[in-house]
Amino acid sequence: MAAPPTRSNNALDPSHLPAYKTPMNLLTQLCSIPTAPFVEHRVVDFAKRFAADRNLRVSTDTAGNLLLELRTKSRLPRWVFAAHMDHPGMVARRMIDATTLEADFRGFVVAQLMTNVAVRFFVGEEEIRGTIIEAIPEKKGPRAQRVRVKVRKEIPAGACGMFDLGEGRVKGKLFYSRVCDDLAGAAGALAMLEALAKKPPESPVAVLLTRAEEEGFIGAIAAVRERSLLRETDRLVAIECSAVQPAAPQGLGPIIRVGDRTSIFNSALTYFLTQQAETLAKKDKSFGFQRALMPGGTCEATVYDIYGYLSSSICVALGNYHNMNREKKTIGPEYIDVSDWQNMVKLFIHLARTGHEYAPGFTALKARIEKRFEELVPFLYPPTH
Repeated sequence: MAAPPTRSNNALDPSHLPAYKTPMNLLTQLCSIPTAPFVEHRVVDFAKRFAADRNLRVSTDTAGNLLLELRTKSRLPRWVFAAHMDHPGMVARRMIDATTLEADFRGFVVAQLMTNVAVRFFVGEEEIRGTIIEAIPEKKGPRAQRVRVKVRKEIPAGACGMFDLGEGRVKGKLFYSRVCDDLAGAAGALAMLEALAKKPPESPVAVLLTRAEEEGFIGAIAAVRERSLLRETDRLVAIECSAVQPAAPQGLGPIIRVGDRTSIFNSALTYFLTQQAETLAKKDKSFGFQRALMPGGTCEATVYDIYGYLSSSICVALGNYHNMNREKKTIGPEYIDVSDWQNMVKLFIHLARTGHEYAPGFTALKARIEKRFEELVPFLYPPTH
């Protein structure tokens, strides 16, 4: 892997980045922005600028979650594609001395992997390098709770810090960055809005961007409790970069996620997603997809489900989940397969355009099995001789 750059104001101020021209350009831009739980403001600024440039309707709740909507007069139930804006990282607490910083670590990363790891803190337009000299785990687990960092200059309290693993870049068939989970998911949702903007689909479509998922879905829980952004009739598709599994490898397409480590998602909605993916695969020979349980973690679809919303999930398989290279026992950049991400965007667009066809329950599946039943039922009751 190429050495990460020593400084890049582009990561700090998205307005300095090249104009968004392609979905891959958008992926690279968004995954180069610093973020951590509860300090997602740079991602928020990017999303608001993106929406303003495209005349999208933007709403926010008191928790700071964002909803970006295509303008429409349709009264059909709305499709909401949801992704989170944070990633495991550090938030500066205090300077212990002139060159030693104490910072909170937010999100799940094993403390044992973090000693002597290079980091960067983002202060205004400046990037300040440092090295973790101690990672303190929680009392009852391996997760890092706090770190001490040797830094080159004073870091103000509240500054965001991340592992020094470089911005978004493509190498061969893979996309690497210090953060894919879940800014790559958010980028896919924004790319969908871009594709739909000139000709909105029949059903209303929106993208929900949530905060602090890595600390226990705090933004998503606030959204479902406050209910200022969501409607009871929404069909929710939670987007994730999920730890690669043996049954769902990289390179075979996006994954319709039937469940996570905690719960199984809405069966009827998941069946509809699968149906639409199969239809798209017949039309587009370059499109592939998978369908699997992804038990590497819990995602926001579980939150939406337990609060009574119709929800399912789509993800791409993620390497070095939460920057943890478990095999080498070190910290490394996250990575996803480029074609998986591109096909995920295709699937989002197709779902948005066919969402009006969804009927609650198993209408389509029931019709399919009853047709087969009518064809073969005579064999159940053969004539007697």
